[in-house]
Amino acid sequence: MAPPGRRRFARLSPGTVVLALLVLFTSTASAASAVLGVDLGTEYIKAALVKPGIPLEIVLTKDSKRKELSAVSFKPSKSGALSQGTYPERFYGSDAVALQARFSGDVYPNLKQLLGIPEDSDAVKIYSERYPAVEVTSTEGRSTVSLKSGIFSEEKDRLYSVEELLAMELQNVRENAKAMAGKGTTIEDVVFTVPPFYTVDERRALEVAAKLAGLKTLSVISDGLAVGINYATSRTFPVASDGGKPEVNLVFDVGAGSASATVLKFQGKQVKDVGRFNKTIQEVQVLGSGWDRTLGGDALNTLLFNDMVSSFVELPGTKSASVTAEKVKAHGRTAAKLWKEAEKVRQVLSANTKTQAFFEGLYEDIDFRYKIDRQRFEELTADYAARVDGPINRALEAAGLTFDDIDSLIVHGGASRTPFVQSRLEVLAGKNKIKANVNSDEAAVFGAAFKAAGLSPSFRVKEIRDLDTQGYTHGVEYMLNMKKRDQKIFTPSTKIGATKDLPFQMMGEFEFDIYQTIPGAGQELIKAPVLNFRSGNLTRVVTKMIDDDGCDRETFNNYVQVRLSPVTGTPEITSAWVTCVTEVEEAKGGIVDGIKGFFGGGKKDQEPLKEDESSTESASSGSASSGASSSTSAEAEPSEAAKGGKKRKDVKSAITFHVTAKGYEKHPRKEFKRMQDRLSAFDASDKSRRVREEVLNSLEAFTYRARDYLEDKSFITASTSSIRSSLEEKLSAASDWIYAEGHDAAEDALSARLKELKDLVDPVLKRKDESAKRPDAVQELKDAIEGIKSMVPMVKEQIESAAEASKKAEEEASKASATPSSSASSSATDDSLADLEDDTYSSSTSAEAAIPTPEIPTIYTAADLKFLEDAIEKSEKWLEEKTSAQTKLKETDDAAFSIQDLKTQAKKLNDAVTDMMTKKMRAFQQQQQQKPKTKAKKPKTKKPKKDKAKKDEEKADTENGQTKEPTEDELADALEKAGLKGKNARFENLKALKDKDGKPLTKLEINPDSTEEEIMAAIDRATQAGREAKEREEREAGKHDEL
Repeated sequence: MAPPGRRRFARLSPGTVVLALLVLFTSTASAASAVLGVDLGTEYIKAALVKPGIPLEIVLTKDSKRKELSAVSFKPSKSGALSQGTYPERFYGSDAVALQARFSGDVYPNLKQLLGIPEDSDAVKIYSERYPAVEVTSTEGRSTVSLKSGIFSEEKDRLYSVEELLAMELQNVRENAKAMAGKGTTIEDVVFTVPPFYTVDERRALEVAAKLAGLKTLSVISDGLAVGINYATSRTFPVASDGGKPEVNLVFDVGAGSASATVLKFQGKQVKDVGRFNKTIQEVQVLGSGWDRTLGGDALNTLLFNDMVSSFVELPGTKSASVTAEKVKAHGRTAAKLWKEAEKVRQVLSANTKTQAFFEGLYEDIDFRYKIDRQRFEELTADYAARVDGPINRALEAAGLTFDDIDSLIVHGGASRTPFVQSRLEVLAGKNKIKANVNSDEAAVFGAAFKAAGLSPSFRVKEIRDLDTQGYTHGVEYMLNMKKRDQKIFTPSTKIGATKDLPFQMMGEFEFDIYQTIPGAGQELIKAPVLNFRSGNLTRVVTKMIDDDGCDRETFNNYVQVRLSPVTGTPEITSAWVTCVTEVEEAKGGIVDGIKGFFGGGKKDQEPLKEDESSTESASSGSASSGASSSTSAEAEPSEAAKGGKKRKDVKSAITFHVTAKGYEKHPRKEFKRMQDRLSAFDASDKSRRVREEVLNSLEAFTYRARDYLEDKSFITASTSSIRSSLEEKLSAASDWIYAEGHDAAEDALSARLKELKDLVDPVLKRKDESAKRPDAVQELKDAIEGIKSMVPMVKEQIESAAEASKKAEEEASKASATPSSSASSSATDDSLADLEDDTYSSSTSAEAAIPTPEIPTIYTAADLKFLEDAIEKSEKWLEEKTSAQTKLKETDDAAFSIQDLKTQAKKLNDAVTDMMTKKMRAFQQQQQQKPKTKAKKPKTKKPKKDKAKKDEEKADTENGQTKEPTEDELADALEKAGLKGKNARFENLKALKDKDGKPLTKLEINPDSTEEEIMAAIDRATQAGREAKEREEREAGKHDEL
């Protein structure tokens, strides 16, 4: 049996151990991965990276910019439409927009506006007006839109969903982040920021795009909340439970496509920590939000674009050419130029009072110069300036607050710098309330990255709890008793992550739809279905509960739990169950009641211990009384447990269900796999194209270098005239081929051309390089030979010394065995007690008198010496043969030996030297390890024995306080041991040594090897003797006084 407190564990199989280690390794690798925060804007995409060692760093583009234009383009092939299985070159960001003037129909910018929306949406109409060359069409079998490209020959290859194109942009962002994070870093987790008006369909479409890009969505948060998280990272707010007043701020975000306002409450909060302790965290809560989906930078650009077109068509040249505004707007290249310049003009007017733009040959070879000042711009945007109040008022209304309750106004977004926006905000909030210490461009992306780090197990960050809202009303519709029922379940202020149990009284299978109330085409509210629920086995479960549990039919209730997903904020079904009530027989005194009775836990009439009564007496009396009472009770009235009876009991059972997404439906597995495969094919094509371009660049660069070789004297010396003539011909042919066919040639053809040229040039370059480096390499080998030669005398000397030492040791051993010992005969005549005393202080023996010859260890052997001599002989012979052969060759011939051959020979010799030195070092270390760690004592010479009478005399002198003074020989010996030569020293008054005060000094009778205890005992004896001598002197002095 296992000892108490210790559990037995079963032996784990090797497979289980390997699986556990694999899981541990996988989790460790995952914990070391980086995370991304992405601010998905209409015009720009910004990303921030969090990686161990890189906290909250903006991901730079390939052009080292801090934000990337939200655009992807396909570059048409010069050879015409692409066949099936062939894919065009893709460009992103500013590179993609740069192609808009030439290939406007294959540049796809601002995809965020089309994400997850139907074809009849107002956003599709606005997008088509903004980019007339881009063909927007419906997606077959779905309620979303796709974009059509004309560079493919097959019709099925021309349609690309918005999710696919956005996934390409996200892949580009991910690759930029990987390049920034370094090799070996995996980036899979991401947090997105979206406007607060994003619907369920748009959020689902974003999640699909991220999945296609190989990213896992950790969370989708609103732009205003992301700004609030970034604001809270460097601040601490008052704790509401301690009487502190929360800080309430309003975030106003004006981007390229829309404007939104979010009311946020910041406060500290006490929450339970580990154990019984509490901790303070920071909380950011969304109180309300409002928005205007068409108030943004693009809308202002549209005003300038239309004004430019109106000014252009009023020119005399355009009128004579019958140019209309519709023709200009429909012309892709012309519209692209005007849109690009309109945005520049708007940005310049934010800081300047006037500006101008010039277009050479804008349309029909007509030049156009456009001039505008800020006053004219404000006249154009007067209607939009009045709309700034709308999102703010709606956000305050949703939060139930007024502007007086707002502590500060945080401005975010590029279009917020527009002068009329700034002036209007100052009128609404006052200049003092507008915070200028928040990064208006990057606060949201930093907040998203901080949120991602907080959700990832790889990082430990400041704990900030955020509470977001989904912005819309959600309800449920179902049929009951042939009537359609409608019930609201979530309001616009409901926090994301909230759950609600929906009750139903159904006995059979049922279904219901969850809808989202959103504004329609005419801004009227419509109920857009987002989810369908259908029960699976309700009838069977109800029947089983009636038959097996005896449930009453009137007590049945069904419950379905609905939750706003903490990841995307979309509604989802988490569980469903059915309950009923039944009556069961109550148990009659079961085992538990018996145990309670045995320990006295079930007796309510047990008497308490009386004062001055022992526990033993109480137990005995209580036992007797309980026995009597139990017998009486058994006869008179049964207990409650013995009575029995029926008891009402709740029964609960889970049911199965099916959930179907409505509106933006889930992609079939086959369709999703097709999109993934096409994206992978694009990636493979891009990689192949990059490799081909590298080979082409290498070929072009090599042709230029090879031409320089033909004029290099050292190259000419190392090559023959035939090789140079052939090289010149091939270089000329290669250059003509590159400019004629090379830019469209395949990688294999380019590699073959490059190899053909290298086969001619590389041998000559090798001879040239070998000829230049050969003298130094030969000298290095000679130095190595000399180095190993210097080792030979040392090895010989050590071998001879070891042999000689071995011979002497053998001779001394033979002499020692032949010499008899005389110690036994000399000790037989001495007194036995004297022998014992002498043995205590003497350690000299006849064996110690003979000092052994020090042993010289054997380091090298004759084989080592022969190895060195053979290596020297072989190397010298090899070098002589090769140098002799080399002198017979011409400069255009290949060398008789290479530099690598010389290095190999030198390495062999250097390794031999290293081996010899290693052996010597090992022998030295072994010799040091064999030495005793303690300090060796000097051998003591045997002192001549003193007879017993002499010892008794010395002992008596010591007891009388008299000590024998040292002789001159003893003092000389002591000085010599102390490092002083006593031959020339003069000793005066040796018998009357005194200290600096004139007091006589006493000699201590101790041995040189005495311990600390023996020295202290000698001092005590000397002190006692001194006291006794002083007392004798005083007594004698007293006697003299009496006389």
